Amino acid sequence: MTEHVAAIRAQAHIHHAYLLGLELMIATRKGAAIMGDWMFRLFRRQHLEKFASSFTKLGLDGLPHAVACAQYHVLSNSIGGVPVEYMPERDDKAWVRFRYPRWMYHGATICGVPVEVSRGFLNGWYAHNGVSLGNPRLGFVCVSEDMTGEFGLCGYFREFDRDLEPHERLQFAHGELPPAFDAAVQPRPPEAEWDALRLEKANRNYALEYVRNGVCELASVIGTEDTRMLGGLAARLIGLQYFAETAAMVDARDGDEHDAATYLARMFTGMGDRAVVERCGHGATVRQEDLRVVRGLQGNERELVLHCWGELWRGTMSAQRSIKTLTFEREEHALVWHVSAREDGGVS
Repeated sequence: MTEHVAAIRAQAHIHHAYLLGLELMIATRKGAAIMGDWMFRLFRRQHLEKFASSFTKLGLDGLPHAVACAQYHVLSNSIGGVPVEYMPERDDKAWVRFRYPRWMYHGATICGVPVEVSRGFLNGWYAHNGVSLGNPRLGFVCVSEDMTGEFGLCGYFREFDRDLEPHERLQFAHGELPPAFDAAVQPRPPEAEWDALRLEKANRNYALEYVRNGVCELASVIGTEDTRMLGGLAARLIGLQYFAETAAMVDARDGDEHDAATYLARMFTGMGDRAVVERCGHGATVRQEDLRVVRGLQGNERELVLHCWGELWRGTMSAQRSIKTLTFEREEHALVWHVSAREDGGVS
């Protein structure tokens, strides 16, 4: 595995963890109803940004809508590292089943997330597929959920024989079972367009985009100041928790300020950004250019994501044996990070 691929994987790993940590932070601090609203907004935003534009990329044009939607969710999730299986029943009814471990609730996280989360994303994304395809008869029927202890999130896209009312686009039919799994019919992304490196980048982008959009949509639910506080705290805790793991992934040392800057630079290259380390007195700087994390964001959303993202890396500095202080300066298309030894007893 090349150093570049290792850094891409490390970024996918830490952003995945940040999303899960932020879910738990909001669930424990703000409650189930807020979680449901947040997940609805997040997944509707993801849907509007990604769904229609991805159909051609995944080779799904021309398929019956129920089949195409089921295959879409298998392909798009699998590219992001999420195991999902496809079980076709007929042209107007096709099943999907998410397998464990669940990406959205990996590890013990699943015990701290309320059922409103899955209801939020089912309404935000799955129930809107027919609307985006211009097919008012297409809906999703959920037969099993995660938090209820059944057999994982499972259901089917179905084209009904009449137009659906908005409240009918998501339905529940607990107790139904999917058809038998057949490995031979599982969809695969077009091999000519999806080589190993592109799949690694897609896996990273999958986690990163949920973090970016998650922070932005959280502010629309609980306000900017609470998002800065809770989003920043969750980011810092994940940085503390995941420094050792990600440092090992990019072959970085837990050492002096230059070592810390080298860790940051290697991690930033995993974003596809350009990062250059320079010694500066007793500390070190990293100039990071391109800034994938806020690409396309403007105004308050850009500032909010940068604030929370900065806390992620401050957490990694505080986890080191020799505790570091990390600050950054904004330029138009770059950040300049300053790493120095911490000399006081406050939060770095």
